[in-house]
Amino acid sequence: MNAAFVSLMFTSQNLSIFITGGTGFFGKSLLRYFLASSDKRHRLSILTRNPGLFQSNHPELSSSQITFHQGDIQDPSSLPWDQAFTHILHAATDSTFGPQLSPLQRYQQIHEGTTNILDLAVATGARRFLLTSSGGIFGPQPADLDAFPEDWPGSPSLAEPATAYSQAKRAAEHLCALYREAHGLETVIARCFAFVGPDLPLDVHFAIGNFIRDALSAEAITVAGDGTPLRTYLDQRDLAHWLWTLLLQGKDGETYNVGSDQVISIADLAHLVRDLLAPGKPVRILGTPQPAAARNRYVPSIAKIQALHGLRVSVPLAESIIRAASAHRPA
Repeated sequence: MNAAFVSLMFTSQNLSIFITGGTGFFGKSLLRYFLASSDKRHRLSILTRNPGLFQSNHPELSSSQITFHQGDIQDPSSLPWDQAFTHILHAATDSTFGPQLSPLQRYQQIHEGTTNILDLAVATGARRFLLTSSGGIFGPQPADLDAFPEDWPGSPSLAEPATAYSQAKRAAEHLCALYREAHGLETVIARCFAFVGPDLPLDVHFAIGNFIRDALSAEAITVAGDGTPLRTYLDQRDLAHWLWTLLLQGKDGETYNVGSDQVISIADLAHLVRDLLAPGKPVRILGTPQPAAARNRYVPSIAKIQALHGLRVSVPLAESIIRAASAHRPA
């Protein structure tokens, strides 16, 4: 995988890449992938609220190729307007701790932040801009739709404050189209679904992370719902490879789903985690399935990214789970 990354990224041109969200789950995935390459000509600038804390906690993600810039996407005065970038990857969204914000705060963070970073791209001469969006922009997945294609016309309810995250991501995608038309900025959208890897936090609202935590340290693996929802999980190494590919080679003006197409129910996922990490530990499913209820699905079609860029799910889910758990086991 790294050889493919080197062949696509490290051309004869020196690249200067600005990444927001560079210290979160997506950012750590991108940094690990970048540092596994062998070419030292290219430079990353990472926006973070607390560079010192991040470098102290993750010394393995520091390098002479990487500069950490203290700032916030919602504070334009903190952004590096005096620098020049060839590419910008905007991945800054509080998907981990965002639920702690009010719906209005979540919307403003995404909308205002995307506007500021698009302005930065124009001002600093960047040619290409990759936005990490979300499969949540589609709204509920119909029971008769096996997987969301990129052109699915559905959307979440505008009247529901709880859809603020998805509505803001929709607005961010539209902003990219507006800046592309107004400024000639090449824009690409990565519509991201669900992921797993060593950098995924185990103590927030991600089901797979909670199951891994329970397998490592709880008396039982607990499923809060009825276990029937269907999900897919892409390994963070594939995530990083796909995002770098889209930043550098994604077709201008196009949107791509980023996620796995290998479907598993939440109940089966809990049992798989148990079998891999804690054989014999009980799995407790707290909810009761409702026979007449439509089954919740959150599944992307990845036919487009496969056809146009040859990208595939290369890491099996079982391997991803074992690798994620290994990062959290006591030394």
